[in-house]
Amino acid sequence: MSDGMAWTHRPAGYQPPEIDTTVPHSARVYDYILGGKDNYPPDREAAEQMLAGWPELRLSMRENRTFMHRAVRHLAEQGIDQFLDIGTGIPTSPNLHEVAQSVIPGARVVYVDNDPIVLAHAGARLNSTPEGRIAYLHADMKDPAAVFAAPEVAETLDLGRPVALSIIAVLQFVTDDAQAYGLVKEYLDRLPAGSYLVLSTVTIDSSPKPIGDVVAEYTRRGMPARNRTKAQVEAFFDGLEQIDPGVVLVHRWRPEPGTEGRVKDSEVAMYGGMGFKG
Repeated sequence: MSDGMAWTHRPAGYQPPEIDTTVPHSARVYDYILGGKDNYPPDREAAEQMLAGWPELRLSMRENRTFMHRAVRHLAEQGIDQFLDIGTGIPTSPNLHEVAQSVIPGARVVYVDNDPIVLAHAGARLNSTPEGRIAYLHADMKDPAAVFAAPEVAETLDLGRPVALSIIAVLQFVTDDAQAYGLVKEYLDRLPAGSYLVLSTVTIDSSPKPIGDVVAEYTRRGMPARNRTKAQVEAFFDGLEQIDPGVVLVHRWRPEPGTEGRVKDSEVAMYGGMGFKG
């Protein structure tokens, strides 16, 4: 374990939550589609059913990951050295802290997730630079007050300085719009001026029938999901200054030079954007 690793606080007598491997879980389905090994037969069967209906799902998920990489690199290059990542998922390298610390070795990151399999793997895979610091918080993203009250946050982040709030590919699982918008606002309200929001979530705008079928399959398998239009995603940034190019399909957000046009809009099911809290 790195000197820069805070890891996680656990009360005396802590019992790890039981991992239910008999039903698919969104984080493990995502892991399988991205080529990971931390998944079980129900996850793989669900993923294969979705891929059979829309083979571009794998490409869309990869484009979402590279959107995160570009956004985090951009923020680090602007001097942002603190990140709060909500709905982390199973670690997939390069992780957020690896991207940030490649630019600012002293960057600090708190990962938040409530999936026990994420907790099981995070300790082995989330290794900070000696100069930086990372922590993993096992908590429910739907309880921002508990997240901010946690020692992992207090000991890792200085909330008197700007923080980048990262909510990548998770809000589709908050199906109630009022709750989803309220959660983003509550997180942002607790962060100081100069902070940023980086967000991506599912849309069917780019290919309604096949992506709609994937969303329906998630719901049918006990993982209720909600797709949103561009206007509905833009609403998450109300009160913020949107960073160019605004809310776009993730492959169109500041693509690496020379990669433009390699991916079709119809192959991507995620909107992404970045906003600045002035």
